Amino acid sequence: MEFLRFLAGYRTPAGNLLFQGITYLAQEFFVVTLICWYYWCSDKKQAYSLGFAYFTSGLLVQGLKITFRIPRPWILDTSFEPVASALPGATGYSFPSGHTQSITALFGTLALRSKKTVLRILCFIAIFAVMFSRMYLGCHTPKDVCVSFAVTILCVLLTNRFLYKEDFSSGHEGIISFAMAVICMVLCIYAVILNRSGLITLAYASDCIKASGAGMAFSIGFYVEKRFIRFELPSNTNKKVLRMILGLLVAVLLLEGIKPIIGISLTASFIRYFLTVAWIVILYPVLFTKTGRKH
Repeated sequence: MEFLRFLAGYRTPAGNLLFQGITYLAQEFFVVTLICWYYWCSDKKQAYSLGFAYFTSGLLVQGLKITFRIPRPWILDTSFEPVASALPGATGYSFPSGHTQSITALFGTLALRSKKTVLRILCFIAIFAVMFSRMYLGCHTPKDVCVSFAVTILCVLLTNRFLYKEDFSSGHEGIISFAMAVICMVLCIYAVILNRSGLITLAYASDCIKASGAGMAFSIGFYVEKRFIRFELPSNTNKKVLRMILGLLVAVLLLEGIKPIIGISLTASFIRYFLTVAWIVILYPVLFTKTGRKH
């Protein structure tokens, strides 16, 4: 907390705006959009590497959040004030940092893929900039961001080693898909048990359920696409842009459009995120694969 107070003493309106902008790099929509670009339009192997790093680290971080249940800094110390504009994005428990997990999964993976030292340095600058922004804004302590970085970079390194370099996934799609699905179900059940026992509220359990639903759909989609769909990437830039726009539009409609219909229960949260990711990894690829074959 002392470090956060030290940073708070140097806040300015311009600094608040700058670091609020930097922290948006780790927002869910930005990360998922890049994964979609690689998956639908550029490099499926890269997309799988990104996806597994992002979803596995997300599941681990969410599991740690509801296990340790450490409140946000302004709850731990009511005299401490975070930057007000950062509060809407600061959901769930403080430890470990979800934003740090997202940005590390994304740019950590891209750094390992890059052959240029300058790009690798820029990727890690982006990671550390987001980590610093979370502390500057008063949303996380150094422990929150450092543990999240360590957990996520481990997932990135393992994913890079076994799913990208050695392509361990070839012939083992079923095992990988099943293992990840089991992890998702374990976290889901764990969150429900804690919620029903009164240890965590619906809001805190919801983030875990969302991660479980998204991870479950991704694990199933990985197996289905690798074994049955095997869609081809477009070579035309216009087709890539059109594919991205249509795919993301439907994904957003699924995620937000059905929310007023099915509600905000834990089951509803699981369904929304499962359907959204299922659209991204299974349903949409099937749709544009069949459309392409007609031509």
